[in-house]
Order: sequence, then structure tokens, then C-alpha cells
Amino acid sequence: MGDDHKHRARIFYHRGDLLRAYHAWEAAVADDRRSGDFGQLSDSLGNLGNVCALLGDLDRAEQCYHEVLALQRTLQNPYAIAHTLVNLGNLAIGAGHPATARAYYLEALDLLHALQDDRALGILYHNLGLQEAQAERWEEAVSFFRRALDHHRVVGNEEGLAVTYSHLGQGFLDHGDLIQAERCLNNASEHYIRLGQEPAEAAVLRQLATVYESRHDWTSARRCLERAVLLDRRYRLPELEADSARLTKLGRV
Repeated sequence: MGDDHKHRARIFYHRGDLLRAYHAWEAAVADDRRSGDFGQLSDSLGNLGNVCALLGDLDRAEQCYHEVLALQRTLQNPYAIAHTLVNLGNLAIGAGHPATARAYYLEALDLLHALQDDRALGILYHNLGLQEAQAERWEEAVSFFRRALDHHRVVGNEEGLAVTYSHLGQGFLDHGDLIQAERCLNNASEHYIRLGQEPAEAAVLRQLATVYESRHDWTSARRCLERAVLLDRRYRLPELEADSARLTKLGRV
């Protein structure tokens, strides 16, 4: 019966029916508790925690992840421990507790380096970079973002590269380093083009337009905004009106 609940839970999850997925994972957890299989119980609790996090029930998600952590420490599974620590860190960020999140992330880092899990390390260093940037510790943020890029490259994580370059570029733009901002944002744009993620490409083009406007490079700024407006129309993006007005204003320069 437990496998049936898990099968149904996965189907509901992939359909986006989170409430039914929640109830199915609850039933699977109950079955695993009765069976006494700690490995299966840990997996079911982890999935239940993920669904709770998506539903916004952070307290229940945290409870699930802490129980998973206790089980995995007993089972001595460093991979599962590391990823559960990352999940707990993400929850702490969502709850507005960055210091707690950082502690979870740093503990996870040691394990992930030992495991040589470059994909997870790339994501985790990116998260740490975001934390440092939000705390206005820009030099530390840049260091973390660059480490994230190194690990993204090892595994060819195009989306990770795109997102990290985008945040790094925005940070350089905020700090007035237009040369570095342009380099990072162009890299982000190239990766989003490869991924076919045109709405994300449009967001980067708006940032690049700001870089070029700051340099009084009106031709390059117009080129970025023309492409952004095209994508706004194609995907009915909410920025269409603002981008169109900005482009019209540039046409008068």
C-alpha cells in the first residue's frame, strides 16, 4: 500500500496538484513508520517536506526536514544529510532568518566538497552569494558567485550559469562597475538564449540597456530594448508598457 501512496503522490506532484500530493505523502509516511524502514521513511518525509515548503507551510516542512536529518545521521548518509541541510537553509531564508540559513549552508558545504557534488555546490555557493549581496557584503558575494560559476561549468549547468551571471551582473551594475556588469550580463543573455528561456533573456536585456544608457551608448541601449519589447509582446510580459515607453524615450535621444 505504501508504494501505491508514493506512486499517487508523484503523479499528483507532477500535475501540480500539491494538496493531493501532500495527503498522499502523509499516507506514505504513515505506512513507512509502520514498516520501520528508516530509509523509506526518510525519503517520504523529505518529499512531504518539499510539498509543504511549496504550499507555504514552512513549520511543517522544517519539522519534516529535521526528522529526515536525524534519520540520515543514524543511517550515516552524507549525501542526504547535505541536501537536507540545504533544504533547511532555504527554509530559513524564506522565514527571514539569514544567520540560521548560513549556518546550515556552511555545514552542507563541507559535506558536498567531500562528495565532490559540483552541481549542488554551484547552487549552494550561488545562494551564499545572494545572502552576502543582500547583507551588502559585495566583495564576499562576488567571491561566492565566482565559486558558483566554477562548479556550474564543471557539470555544464547552463541554467545555473545564466542565473549566477545575471545576479553578478546586476550587483556590478548596482556598484557602478559597468565593464564587469556588461560582461556578466552578456554571458547571462547568451546562456538564456541557449536554454530558450526568452522571458529571462528579456529581463537581462533590460539590465544591459541600463548599462548602455549609463555610458550614453544609445544605439546599444535601443538594440537591447527593441529585443526586450519583441519578447514582451511574444510572451505578454507585464513590462511591455514600461519597456515601450523607455524605447520611445531613447528614440528621441
